[in-house]
Parts: sequence; C-alpha cells; structure tokens
Amino acid sequence: MAIASNSLIASLLISLLLLHLAEADHLLQENTNCGWACLWRCVSSKRPNLCNQACGSCCAQCNCVPPGTSGNYEACPCYATLKTHNGKRKCP
Repeated sequence: MAIASNSLIASLLISLLLLHLAEADHLLQENTNCGWACLWRCVSSKRPNLCNQACGSCCAQCNCVPPGTSGNYEACPCYATLKTHNGKRKCP
C-alpha cells in the first residue's frame, strides 16, 4: 500500500513539473511577457542585471526573445539584428 501511494505521489509531482515546464516553454515561444522570457534568457549570465536590461530593451523593440539561454537567434531575427553603436550585437 505504501509503495502504491509513493508511486502516486511521484507521478503527481512529475506531472506537475512537466505542466510547469510546458507552461514556461509556451511563455517563451509566444514571448508575450518580456520579463519572464528575459529572466530565463539571462539565468546563466555572468552579469544577469545587465543581461536582463539589454534583453528587455530588445524584447520591447522586437516583441520576441529567442528560446534558451543563448543562441537560437533564428527564432527571432529582429532580436539578432539589433546592434550597439560599436557594431556589436546588442541583445544577449
């Protein structure tokens, strides 16, 4: 009986985790919420505050953020084309 209830609880927790991940992925794909998309984009940055600021500015202009923590610029071409005054990529 205890094994069955532990399995049920584990299955429930895994289901909730998968639901949460699917919901987060949906937010990143639609990019309707720049704050959450940029937080995820900048989660592994060495300078997360600066990364979030730049990402937020780019998201406001492009209305999209590429998925993942780096790369994937083909998912949001506008985001990839924004440059600084020095000609460097503006968006993280």
